[in-house]
Amino acid sequence: MNNVFDFAEACLHRADIDEKLQLTAKAWQLYQQGGLQFDSLFEVQGIENVCFPDKPELLAPRYMVRRKLGTLEGVQAFYHALAHIEFIAIYLAWDILYRFRGLPEKFYQDWLRVAQEEAVHFNLIRGHLHKLGIEYGDLPAHQGLWEHAQDTAHDLLARLTIIPRCMEARGLDVTPGMIEKIRQVKDEAGIKILQRILEDEQQHVLFGSEWFYQQCHEQQLDPEETFKTLLLKYFNNNKPKGPFNIEMRLKAGFTANELTWLDAQ
Repeated sequence: MNNVFDFAEACLHRADIDEKLQLTAKAWQLYQQGGLQFDSLFEVQGIENVCFPDKPELLAPRYMVRRKLGTLEGVQAFYHALAHIEFIAIYLAWDILYRFRGLPEKFYQDWLRVAQEEAVHFNLIRGHLHKLGIEYGDLPAHQGLWEHAQDTAHDLLARLTIIPRCMEARGLDVTPGMIEKIRQVKDEAGIKILQRILEDEQQHVLFGSEWFYQQCHEQQLDPEETFKTLLLKYFNNNKPKGPFNIEMRLKAGFTANELTWLDAQ
């Protein structure tokens, strides 16, 4: 196996967690060694064929039990939720790479890097969970993030808008506050993990912004108007709620006009 789309198909359609992590690491290693091919000669399977592990049990967000960080159970639930976000992020990176063909090779290189970094994040959190006495999958998790991928499987501009430039960008807004909460329970290892995730996620959102603007230019669309239209379309005319991390979002490719529009209630 030396084609990036072979790796993508295997990672999306095989449920075993450790195999997925090993394949992601192998693809990244091959790419760094100059041994990975990017020939898009393979048929794309529908997103309904993507496979997930049996655990964790996936629930609608309203059924998720909320626990406070002041208890061990609360800390376990916090990191388990974070692990699930990072695990699904591996799928999201592989899926955008796999599903949308005929793009410049750098597009696939960028999202392979994202897949690799999300796998590293997941491994870090999974190890932290183990120290807390549980494994990933021991608690239920919410199913909302992947539903956005299903909704945008037919439209690259919509995918770039909703996943990196909305859902992942939300991480730039909320993670600094999460770090402060973890600081209060004196979890230094957890702080380092969250700081690593925050730093990497800014680059992931920037990739989303760069490719969003590239596609708008290619399709002769106004990017700021297209961003607004697609965001409102997929969120039933509701904008994401702030506060927004203006400094990090600007570094991640948002324009001042986009942020002014988002921030206007």
